[in-house]
Amino acid sequence: MKIAIVCYPTFGGSGVVATELGLELARRGHEIHFITYRQPVRLALLNPNVHYHEVNVPEYPLFHYQPYELALSSKLVDMVKLYNIELLHVHYAIPHAYAGYMAKQMLKSEGIKVPMVTTLHGTDITLVGNHPFYKTAVNFSINKSDIVTSVSQSLKDATYELFNVKKEIHVIPNFIELDKNLTDDTIPCRRSVMAKKEERIITHISNFRKVKRIPDIIKIFYKIQEQIPAKLMMVGDGPEKGKAEMLCQQLGIQDKVIFFGNSYEIDRILSYSDLFLLPSETESFGLAALEAMAWSVPVISSNSGGLPEVNFNGVSGYLSNVGDTDAMAENALKILIDDATLNKFKENALSVAKQFDIKNILPLYEALYRKALKIKQ
Repeated sequence: MKIAIVCYPTFGGSGVVATELGLELARRGHEIHFITYRQPVRLALLNPNVHYHEVNVPEYPLFHYQPYELALSSKLVDMVKLYNIELLHVHYAIPHAYAGYMAKQMLKSEGIKVPMVTTLHGTDITLVGNHPFYKTAVNFSINKSDIVTSVSQSLKDATYELFNVKKEIHVIPNFIELDKNLTDDTIPCRRSVMAKKEERIITHISNFRKVKRIPDIIKIFYKIQEQIPAKLMMVGDGPEKGKAEMLCQQLGIQDKVIFFGNSYEIDRILSYSDLFLLPSETESFGLAALEAMAWSVPVISSNSGGLPEVNFNGVSGYLSNVGDTDAMAENALKILIDDATLNKFKENALSVAKQFDIKNILPLYEALYRKALKIKQ
């Protein structure tokens, strides 16, 4: 199949999922065309089946905000015609499904029918999409998609609750590529760079937005380090980072916390981690937790959104109510207090992650693609 994938090219979960999906599809022989405004951060153009087309938005004094949707829909039309693309897979309802629908209509006027699969990832539904300014357009875009998927049952339920969606929503969970785990020979840094031998390594990775409850992470770690030697690795960047650094100084633990900023070394950091913290207000799925589990890192998380669908309570880690930092710290210490318990949770985390291996998930997308192509007929 010749498939166009439209996604955000940033460090966020939806862009990562879309990129990894496209790369695996290319390995299986499909011709994949990524169409976005910048090369996705995890996109490697070393496969002859992978192509990247940049969407350029020319500046014009008339526009206070440049019309990305217009540029994207026009680019989609051009690429479909130039490369005989058979199917659009857009990630995020807006602006991508909206632009995809407009492209479909323009192509239809020329006698070209291209089906569109829309994948809902989370904030496009629960936060941005539910805003009164956008809700009508999001509702329209979802209902005009040929096939709709969501990354969790929780997100599917929220979509039906918040919107007047008439389409069936297929749940296809996020995934992990377990085969890519690095060997010691390919990891230049060593655990000793981050922590002493006797210290447990606690990690958090996110975009440091309020929904991630960054202060809770610092509070949980503070209680952990009072009981056992530990270091905290904070990976990512965003509006809450500065406040987190100040809180560490106020608590006197700044020498036990490392702020990495956005990093391409996530796998290396996780390979030495003992525990992952994700106390978010909500997560549509919790891809960061799954990435940690794929490196045999147990997870302490909230029980919100799709997190219970990936972090199994008492198995791969523990779930607690949002904001209950005392319970999260207590559960963290249960895992970390001795090597035998920690190793058992590490084994369990990897075992759960294997259920979400891309080799298990990708055929679900391929089946829906085939279904979409039949709709085209």
